[in-house]
Amino acid sequence: MTTRVDQRDVDVAPAGWELLPLRFHRLDRDSILLTNLVGEHMFVTEDEFLAVVSGSCSDQGLLARLRARHLIQVPGERLPAELLAIKLRTRLRRLPDSTGLHILVLTLRCEHTCRYCQVSRQSTARSEFDMTEATARKALDLAFRSPSPHLKLEFQGGEPLLNFPLLRWIVSEAKTINAEHGKKLAFVIATNLALLDDEIMDFCAAEDIYLSTSIDGPPDLHNSNRRRPGQDSWERTVAGIRRIQDELGPDRVSALMTTTEASLARPREIIDTYVDLGMHDVFLRPISPYGFALRRRAGAGYDVARWLEFYEAGLDYVISLNRQGIPMVENYAAIVAKKIFTNDDPGYVDLTSPAGIGIGALVYNYDGDIYASDEGRMLAEMHDDTFRIGSVDSSYEQIMLSDKLLHPLEQSLTLSAPMCSTCAFEPYCGSDPVYHHATMNDFVGHKAMSGFCERNMGVFSTILRRARDDSFARELFWRWAQR
Repeated sequence: MTTRVDQRDVDVAPAGWELLPLRFHRLDRDSILLTNLVGEHMFVTEDEFLAVVSGSCSDQGLLARLRARHLIQVPGERLPAELLAIKLRTRLRRLPDSTGLHILVLTLRCEHTCRYCQVSRQSTARSEFDMTEATARKALDLAFRSPSPHLKLEFQGGEPLLNFPLLRWIVSEAKTINAEHGKKLAFVIATNLALLDDEIMDFCAAEDIYLSTSIDGPPDLHNSNRRRPGQDSWERTVAGIRRIQDELGPDRVSALMTTTEASLARPREIIDTYVDLGMHDVFLRPISPYGFALRRRAGAGYDVARWLEFYEAGLDYVISLNRQGIPMVENYAAIVAKKIFTNDDPGYVDLTSPAGIGIGALVYNYDGDIYASDEGRMLAEMHDDTFRIGSVDSSYEQIMLSDKLLHPLEQSLTLSAPMCSTCAFEPYCGSDPVYHHATMNDFVGHKAMSGFCERNMGVFSTILRRARDDSFARELFWRWAQR
């Protein structure tokens, strides 16, 4: 059970200290996690916990550690509360910048037929599902209205390289517009790399373009998940990765994997595939309950508990590789580690409060519709336009002040959401109104029944246990958190 305790719930000890707001969570039979408002944490035994909350603790060493973590204070002190306020403000400092990531869906056309594809892909001949230059120009005008000093334009599909002429035009136009705005501009192409050729490589080299692709594991697993004519998706993707590494540099290409039921028994093989490709990070992602992936039932064969078993096995293997001197990072653990072990927030949209929809990313569909998140666009493929917040013909103010955006954002504040506000993991977590709308038809959702909560609480617990029990893992997580 996870519950909030504050000084109103217990008597102040006569020894001269009092509780600051804290939450607790039993990690093991005799290990209880305590966290404060900004995620500073420590572990206590059950006896220590009962002594602390009852006000009867006389262990001066324990009291000193509690005070250092801003879990207790001396009555009349102002500094602990002021430090907590400063740290909380630092964690939320990204909010005024607003939207830094702008995703442009250049086409729905694709020559792959992936088992877990979440959108309604179209054949390569259906050019009516391409974004036009006029639509792209309006999308750019809106993107540059964002107050964020950093602007990342990510090109998605379908397969965005099937609309390469428009992609080339957008990059040129964005740089021209940015000469006036002076933002730090970055470009990413999310592609399966099957269409990579000399022209595209030369363009990426000249324009400093980054590429993101998918590798689901060994050839048989990847080709089974990501089908294309000739069943050579893995071979083409790997050839593309190696070419980019050789010609553009190893940091210019990254890869993601998606966990299907067939992946669950093969975490080591999946991670070894990344090692063999000379890649030093892997992101062990579950399948998402959106769009056409559900209709195809690509992920219906496993639940959160089975994915957590897969994740723990994969994380432990990554840790063991590092013990052997083979550098490898599990990216989700690195994101969580930054939130647990530092006062910085990486801004990962799934783990932000308020939620990252709209203010973390905006999605411009090929037809000009604008969505608060890519997952919101996927829901629209199933005729649910809850997260369609405007179009490229809308003004920036109409989009960002839309009730369809502000209402779910208002309900996504974890500091006030039911069960989130009392959860020991709240400083590390976030809110996902799209997930809860898709699974429970409610922006907040019932947290006790939420797969989002179950998955993240499992990940947080896993990382905290490894850090508590294993000095090597703790140091490794600390290094990841500094990236």
